[in-house]
Amino acid sequence: MKLTFWGATRQVTGSMYLLELEDDFKILIDCGTNMEREIDYSQPITGYQPFFPFEASQVNLVLLTHAHIDHSGNIPMLYREGYEGQVLCTSPTAELAEILLYDAANLNLRKLKQAEGDSKKKKKKMDRLLIRGDLYLQKDVEDTMSNFVAIQFNRRFKVKDGVWVTFIPAGHLLGAAHIVLEVDENGQRKSICFSGDIGRSNYPLHIDPSDSLPEVDYLLCETTYGARLHEDTASPEDALARVIKKACIDLPGRLIIPAFSVGRTQALLYTLNKLYSERGFKPIKVFSDSPLAHASTKVYQKNVRQLNKDARDFYEENESLFDFENLQYIQSEKASKAISNYAEPCIIISASGMVSGGRVEQHIAANINNVYCTILLVGYASEGTLGWKLMNGQKTLRIKDIELPVLATVEKIDVFSGHGDQNDLLNFVKKHSPTRLKKVFLIHGEEESMVTFKDLLATQGYNNVEMPERGQTFELV
Repeated sequence: MKLTFWGATRQVTGSMYLLELEDDFKILIDCGTNMEREIDYSQPITGYQPFFPFEASQVNLVLLTHAHIDHSGNIPMLYREGYEGQVLCTSPTAELAEILLYDAANLNLRKLKQAEGDSKKKKKKMDRLLIRGDLYLQKDVEDTMSNFVAIQFNRRFKVKDGVWVTFIPAGHLLGAAHIVLEVDENGQRKSICFSGDIGRSNYPLHIDPSDSLPEVDYLLCETTYGARLHEDTASPEDALARVIKKACIDLPGRLIIPAFSVGRTQALLYTLNKLYSERGFKPIKVFSDSPLAHASTKVYQKNVRQLNKDARDFYEENESLFDFENLQYIQSEKASKAISNYAEPCIIISASGMVSGGRVEQHIAANINNVYCTILLVGYASEGTLGWKLMNGQKTLRIKDIELPVLATVEKIDVFSGHGDQNDLLNFVKKHSPTRLKKVFLIHGEEESMVTFKDLLATQGYNNVEMPERGQTFELV
């Protein structure tokens, strides 16, 4: 059995790992969009070029840890390249992945339409899109979703003779799972755990990461926050209430919160609902400006039984997790732009969370030099994104080729970060005995974060730790 690392190696995005068994049965774990992929646009288009570094038609099975696009986003491309098998995941993951993949397809269609035309500029734009080679459309997503098969949490599922898979709650997102594979080869049973993204305890809505992980021979552990501890010790309600009071009541002004549409926005809306219903917090106009977030919120509402006990109890008492006075879901772009004309204090929650495109970029461009505006950063932002620049105190921002001074107040809290911090990651690894583990592979993190976490693991007796390069293969003996 051998394992090849094709994504999220010494970087955060693009999770993709190929496990090849001795009988040539191939299992792909995650197939995510690599948001940091470097493309040489100087190369001419020379006919068909395979998208994946392996033959997609030879893959027998795909396992998906969770729906986020950096884990699921290239599954339609896999089918376009000849894959004919199934995708196994939990039921909420299938529902959320469908929403995210259709959204990506719609964005791709919009890009293609914008590049149509005979001008040199249009042709150059189309060439760049074609060189990227990842523009799947709605029909591709439709074909993809017909092959998704939902598996229950904590159910040991037989893939074929001598191969079993178990999806174990990871807590990071609705439906998110650690994946444990057991394989019988040559009279020996080998086991391997893929962490997916590791959540944190007591997070709004999401269940806690499972404490019942079985010990395995090989472990893949994400390291997004391998060098960080969460700073905020306040509850989500207290942390958010403090910022709202300062930004919308004491000032009064507007509060813009960049937030991922799936997971983060739902946690924010739920926390706002609790503030208004349980603490008598004065309702302030809240705009949830993301059609994708609205669709995802419906999935969360539908799957109340898979949320944590606090959320289930709140739902029983209030009959809704997210609807509250003065909340308005924004659908059209026209309505989104009209928010700028709203003169009263308000809260705008919009995507993307890293401020890398999306409607929130427009809101920030319109308010970045407004001293009565506060921008609240609530999660991870990759280096180079506008979110990262704001988080690191940059005094000006270049948005759509215009340099704008940062006069708005920038705040950050990490109580809404869906990733476990260094302590959470260490606790995850320590569920496995260092004498039992043959290797720990560090993935899904920046290299500096991995190095720090690797050094920490060494102090705990975990010495067989690898930081794979892209394309590197390991024999799992």
